[in-house]
This record gives sequence, structure tokens and C-alpha cells, in this order.
Amino acid sequence: MKLGQQISKEEKKLVRKMFWRSMTMYASVNPVTMGGGGFAYSMMPFINHFYKDKNDRAAALERHSQYFSTTIPFASFIMGTAASMEKENSKKPGFDVESINAIKTSLMGPLAGIGDSLFWGVWRVVCAGLAINLAHAGNILAPIIFLIMFNVPNYLVRYYGGILGYSLGSKYIQKLYANGLIEILTKAASVLGLIMVGAMTISMVKFDTILSFSMDGKEILNVQKILDSIFKGIVPLLISLGCFKLLQKKVGVIKIIFGMVILGIVLSLLRIA
Repeated sequence: MKLGQQISKEEKKLVRKMFWRSMTMYASVNPVTMGGGGFAYSMMPFINHFYKDKNDRAAALERHSQYFSTTIPFASFIMGTAASMEKENSKKPGFDVESINAIKTSLMGPLAGIGDSLFWGVWRVVCAGLAINLAHAGNILAPIIFLIMFNVPNYLVRYYGGILGYSLGSKYIQKLYANGLIEILTKAASVLGLIMVGAMTISMVKFDTILSFSMDGKEILNVQKILDSIFKGIVPLLISLGCFKLLQKKVGVIKIIFGMVILGIVLSLLRIA
């Protein structure tokens, strides 16, 4: 069976609209939702098609405006999968809505790892190497060749990834519901999503104190070593949990960001970090 053969012409048209809209995914990027706004904008053709009620459309847009970040060429696969789940949600009154974002979150990390390695780590270097050699030889077409070589596979993966995500998602979600496995999938996706969020936290939140105590010119206490011996990354963990607690108390994200900046400056001036 050919790719996308099992979806209707109308659905293919919706996928094409999603594909063009996906170009804007990171146009309104921010530290709170990253590409969430662009993701929601890309999903609008499906949302407007599947939901006739205004409140249902608003709820779907709110779902997809949440945090989203992955390698751009693979984003459309997740969009297609999410669109197929929205289709099922519009048809099944008892559909588990939480499973939509759970699946999105679980796919973000693995696809980002594959996509970053493939497109940014390998293919971009290959294209740049060829273009640089052409440029050294005086070929004025070098930058154009680079753009074509890099972007043609990028857009092909983005387009057909959307079709694949939509067709596979619709097919297998129906099977999961028929077999009663959707709750297991949602639970597994939620666990994987939490693992990915934890990995992002440990890799992006950093704190290394330079505070130490000496006697007679000899260091007798290194605070960072003491902290590491208690729990590796304990301060970044406490900072993350503290920010999460502030969010639960409805403290604005911008206030938290400025607070972290001010805290960093104060700790630097005090020669603590």
C-alpha cells in the first residue's frame, strides 16, 4: 500500500495546509512554549474541520499551544499523529484527551535526537563541505547549491512525514482502542515524556559554585564537591522544583525568568557561582 493511500483527498488537502503552516512553527518562539504557538497554528486546518463547536476548537487550540520543541523536519510527523488523534477525539465521546499531549511529549525527545544528528550533525556538514569546495574553486553557485542540497530532503521529510504520521496514527489508534490498549499507551507515553523532561532539566539547568574555604593557603572545603557527594545536580534539581512550585502558585513565567537572572547576577557578585 502506498504512503497516504488510505486517507481521503480531503484529508490530504488538510495535510498540505498543515505542511505549509509548519514553516512558521518557530516564528513566534518563546521560552515558555517554544514552538507551541506555531504547532497550534499548523493544526488549525484539522481543528476547524473536525470540530464544529467553538468550545471544542478552543480546547484543541489550547492543547496544542503548550510547550513543543523538536527538530523541524520531524515536527510534521508529530503534527500528523496529533491530527489523527484529534480526528478520533471528535468521533469518540470517551476518547482520552490527555493521550494527545502525552504522545506529543513522548515523541519530541527521540525525534529531536535523531533529527539533530541526521540533519544538523551529518547532512548539513556534508552539504557545507561540498559548497565550500565549490566556493574555493570560484563557483558563484556554491551557496545556492548548499541551500538546495540541504533543504530539498528537509522539505520532503517534512511533507511525507506529515502524511505518514496522519495515516499511521489514525490506523493504529483505532486498533489500540479496539484492543483496549490506549490506556497502556498513554501511561507509557507519559512516563517517556517525563524521562525526556528530566533529561532536558539536567542538561539545561546548570549550577556550579566556586565557593571554597582555605586555611594556610590550602583548600580544606570545596562546597561543590560536598554538594556532588550528597546528590549529583542537587542544586539544579532544587531550582527546577522551586520554579515548578512558583508556577503552581500562579507566579508569572516572566517574573521567574527575571528572578533567575537577578539571582545569577547576585551570586556572581558575591563570588558564590
